[in-house]
Amino acid sequence: MSEQEVTTKSGKHGHTAGIYDIRNIIGGLMGVYGVVLTLMGLFGDQEGDKTGDVNANLWAGLALLVFGISMIAWAQIKPVVVPEDFEADDDEDRPAGH
Repeated sequence: MSEQEVTTKSGKHGHTAGIYDIRNIIGGLMGVYGVVLTLMGLFGDQEGDKTGDVNANLWAGLALLVFGISMIAWAQIKPVVVPEDFEADDDEDRPAGH
């Protein structure tokens, strides 16, 4: 998940967003929540009377794990490329009041 040098289809050089890609952050968070809920579904109190005998923690945890893994896989398969000539917007360059 580190930055990599890449060349775009138009021939420009750049680097990937790496770990700062929002898909990695969302995927990581959903994965952590998925692990916690899956473990609670497996080892916690089942409370089937509240959910109609469905282990809601287990199923929600598995769904979050699948979503988190798919977000991280998406970020790895199609990374965001930041061009080399991209300049960050500085507040000092803006006129007052904008």
